[in-house]
Amino acid sequence: MTDLERYLAEEVAIDHADGFITRREALHRLALMGWTAGSASSLLAACASEGKTAPAPAPPPGASAADAAAAASAVTFAGPEGRTLQGGWAGAEKPRGAVLVIHENKGLLEHFRVLAGRFARAGYSALAIDLLSEEGGTAALGDPANATAALSKVAPERFVADMKAGLDELARRAPGVKLGAIGFCFGGGMTWRLIASKDPRLAAAAPFYGPLPDGADFTGSRAAVLGVYAEADARVNASRETAKAALEKAGLVHEIVTYAGADHAFFNDTGPRYQAEAAAQAWTKVLAWFGHYLG
Repeated sequence: MTDLERYLAEEVAIDHADGFITRREALHRLALMGWTAGSASSLLAACASEGKTAPAPAPPPGASAADAAAAASAVTFAGPEGRTLQGGWAGAEKPRGAVLVIHENKGLLEHFRVLAGRFARAGYSALAIDLLSEEGGTAALGDPANATAALSKVAPERFVADMKAGLDELARRAPGVKLGAIGFCFGGGMTWRLIASKDPRLAAAAPFYGPLPDGADFTGSRAAVLGVYAEADARVNASRETAKAALEKAGLVHEIVTYAGADHAFFNDTGPRYQAEAAAQAWTKVLAWFGHYLG
């Protein structure tokens, strides 16, 4: 089992432990990922102690009317080996830089199209890539559980190749500006992998609460990295110091910031762990980081 497969399965188990999905739904999602009933039950039991006892959060607000109106438009573009990739494009009128947006473990949902639009309104052209393009795209898979299962069955190398194609498309659509990347949860892990790919075009990156790949080596990368973590996200935080050490070893400009009181996925305003104050602070921090390192 790869570190990515394990991470995605643990995401399901933690959602159950936190009370966001039932045991039956958790077992269903793990079965879609290839887990037997016995191994799935063992995973749920192992993660049960990590469940939070905090009261249920208020319903998240979702996108504002202005943000929803500026959401990225659906596009297709050339991928590796003649494949066609899908995504959402939002172009800034006079871009200060261009940003690849990498989704969470349920695929390219509307939140990430809206986020690309937010970047465009802030002066950065943005492409929200669908890493399930080869499976027909996130929308074609229907239930988000199917998207998570499909992601768990793909070799990480394909994701890296697709993200590099996303950088190609950013450079084509926004020529002459520096390129950055931002990703969340699963997408945060993908952002770490993109940094480790040492693509010389990547000038800045912001992985949000992303799992660090085993043996990550950033030597040779040129990216300025803003690593974003949440205080209550013990599972991902377990690799925070290793990520910091790898960045230091590579000699990369970097900053690690952890938001007090926030939990995993706190930035997603459509999810149950959304934390408005931390999300607002992180957005300001990201814009300042990209403003400095992308232009």
